[in-house]
Amino acid sequence: MRVRFAGRLVDGFVLERRAASDHEGRLSAISSVVSPVPVLTTEIATLCRAVADRYAGTFADVARLAIPPRHAAVERAHVAAAAAVSHAGQASNPDESTPETDATAWAGYRDGRDLLRALSAGTVARAAWCATPGVDRYGGTWIGAVVEAINATTSAGRGAIVVVPDHRDVDAVVRRGTDSGLSPVVLTADLGPRERYRRWLEVLSPTSDRPTVVVGTRAAVYAPVRNLGLIVVWDDGDDLHSEPRAPYPHVREVAALRSTQQECSLIVGGYARTAEAAAMVRRKFLHPVIADRNTVRAMAPRIRASADSSLRSGDDVSTAGARLPTVAWRVARDALEQGPVLVQVPRRGYLPRLACSRCGEQARCARCQGPLAIARDREHAACQWCGTAAGSWRCTACGGDRLRSVVIGARRTAEELGRAFPGVTVVRSGGRTVRSDVPDEPALVVATPGAEPVASSGYAAALLLDAWALLGRADLRAAEETLRRWMAASALVRGSADGGRVVVVADAGIRTVQALVRWDPVGHADAELAEREEVGLPPAKRIAVLQGAPGDVRDLLERVSLPPGADQLGPVPVAHRASSASDEEGTDVQVVLRVARRDGLELARALAAAQGERSVRKAPGWVTVRIDPVAWG
Repeated sequence: MRVRFAGRLVDGFVLERRAASDHEGRLSAISSVVSPVPVLTTEIATLCRAVADRYAGTFADVARLAIPPRHAAVERAHVAAAAAVSHAGQASNPDESTPETDATAWAGYRDGRDLLRALSAGTVARAAWCATPGVDRYGGTWIGAVVEAINATTSAGRGAIVVVPDHRDVDAVVRRGTDSGLSPVVLTADLGPRERYRRWLEVLSPTSDRPTVVVGTRAAVYAPVRNLGLIVVWDDGDDLHSEPRAPYPHVREVAALRSTQQECSLIVGGYARTAEAAAMVRRKFLHPVIADRNTVRAMAPRIRASADSSLRSGDDVSTAGARLPTVAWRVARDALEQGPVLVQVPRRGYLPRLACSRCGEQARCARCQGPLAIARDREHAACQWCGTAAGSWRCTACGGDRLRSVVIGARRTAEELGRAFPGVTVVRSGGRTVRSDVPDEPALVVATPGAEPVASSGYAAALLLDAWALLGRADLRAAEETLRRWMAASALVRGSADGGRVVVVADAGIRTVQALVRWDPVGHADAELAEREEVGLPPAKRIAVLQGAPGDVRDLLERVSLPPGADQLGPVPVAHRASSASDEEGTDVQVVLRVARRDGLELARALAAAQGERSVRKAPGWVTVRIDPVAWG
């Protein structure tokens, strides 16, 4: 609909009709009803309100994330097609049948068959699932388990939603589902406005009585599936599940809210387990579904850690150029006789970061203080921000004039490996060139985390390089994210019985390394949760991160009524930006508000109310508010 508000026509949704209003002021008439299609269902509207309350946002912000923009031509065609079907009296396709339920993929999991039986019976079941490693012609074997869960749900006459991080996962699930007799509807942001709206309407008003199955990325969690029976969130630790637009909700939390509201089943799965999922298990919201140790031993590759001390001793010149300890070089050499070898490198590019060779201080541009780097097609270092050549660079800390690489990128690693293994094909995947698969032929596949191609028979081996670059990040989730990336790469390697091996170049005494070697995602997640509880960080507590100009942040805090026992950390400067009329200091600041979990909703509502008050007053600046963000600092 459209209604005149503050002197201009604005779009909105009709949520309900009432005989009387609780508004004491003057009411405005609806100018026009734009669409006859109720695109915002009661269930989705209730979910949007809950998400807005959870994340200190507004209903309108969440509705924009949930409902795709209207496309009038598509809508007219949909209404006409629906009318034709209704007139013909064909509400369903008689040739369509529900696929039979198979439990093969869940047989090795404790309570796996019980989970499928609950889905087949239409009973609500919620699980924290740690998938076993392994690949097949579709990709990871986890895909088959997801499709079996969908089939069990649809056999009970209920629909399902599967939310995965990116389009490669979407394609793999759709291929596997189609081959098993499903007809999933794909909902992703890159479809374009016309096609996305068409598919949304297809889910909203299906022309078949068959249960609807939706597979997609972030926004698919809001799909208006009728009689929803199951939501699957795969790899909830991937930051692609965190919405980059206000109010910044996370798919896992939205799915949990919807599972509670609509009494549908929920599976939060991945190779690794997040601290948030571990907390849900502890609160008994999710039931753990994991494989027994015998199954894990059979399916996981043999994993060992090897510190890079041999590089300093210089005992093998051929391995030094490729930054490989002797054991890693030997594993790669032997495995290349059996098939492709995966090499995971944390960074993409050539030499992404340079530092002073004398003191280790990061090298920065003398003009703008941006980081220096060497591009592939350049001989000398230049600034990554302004492009200025380093020229006669000198370290501001010690006066040194020589640079060294701190992180070797994927492109440079590929070159070094090519020299270390002459005659072997080197394939790169990462950045703008991400490969979905590689042939089962001897080759070195250099990939950044998340861009690893699939080899249909599995990699013969994998080398996980530069562990310190992942573990050493100043990030709350550094250890959790590192294990997630390592396990995702290791899961693509053949099982130990088939000779699959993984070498992680890191100290074997590090807890995260030990969790990988033992393939123990549950123990690692529990330890992470215990540490978060000790220091009072999410998910043990709820936090709100406020960022903005100093005056704007102060103004917002003055209007917020904090729950008892709330902690305030900061303000601290976070980034330099151009000064404005409302920001005399020219620097954004950050404030962290921390409360007990039980007070999280109260804090979010208080912040939303304060933001609303500033908006009504037309305050010149804006403060960004993020509740339990994935990354901050």
